Amino acid sequence: MAILRSEGGAALITALMLTMLTLVIALTLLTIITAETRVSGSQKRYRSSLAAAQGGVELLTAEIVPRLFQSWSLDDLKDDYSSIELQLQATDCLKQKLEEPADRWNKCSTAQASTDPAQAPDVSFRLAGEAPAKGFVVTSKIIDTTPGNSDSSGNDLLDPGGSVTSNDQIVRPRHVPAMYNLSVQGVREEVGSREKARLSVLYAY
Repeated sequence: MAILRSEGGAALITALMLTMLTLVIALTLLTIITAETRVSGSQKRYRSSLAAAQGGVELLTAEIVPRLFQSWSLDDLKDDYSSIELQLQATDCLKQKLEEPADRWNKCSTAQASTDPAQAPDVSFRLAGEAPAKGFVVTSKIIDTTPGNSDSSGNDLLDPGGSVTSNDQIVRPRHVPAMYNLSVQGVREEVGSREKARLSVLYAY
């Protein structure tokens, strides 16, 4: 009785296995490249949001907050910054936040007293991006206040100096600035954008 041996299909099986292995390697490489592209895009959008938040902090601390202590009305302030669509909470809560410590904010709602800058923000504005890029929405909130004894008008004058042997017997109190803990968030103005940057700022005035 003769034993038949046929190896005619071995080459086909080997070719199919090598083809499958090649496809698996190619699919793995495509998955890695796609994931890296997605992560790189996410990091880029986050850096843009972070830059917007940092710019918002500079605008907020250098321009907007000092104006809140002065005699201009909130409507005038909104008109002066209409190009960035400035929005303010014209409520007694904001006044309390500027003048009283956090444990005395009895005119603030739960949302206004929360630490989330995106929830009922005290100040919000929009920073436009260059077309076709979208702009950024910057929201900020005072989350804690430590009142000081400095002149809140911003026109505090220097104490007059005297020598060690001066006969000036007047005791002048040391001026202590008010301290504000600000929470600021910058987020890209796009539907479904998840990349956001939040900053915590200690501001003395």
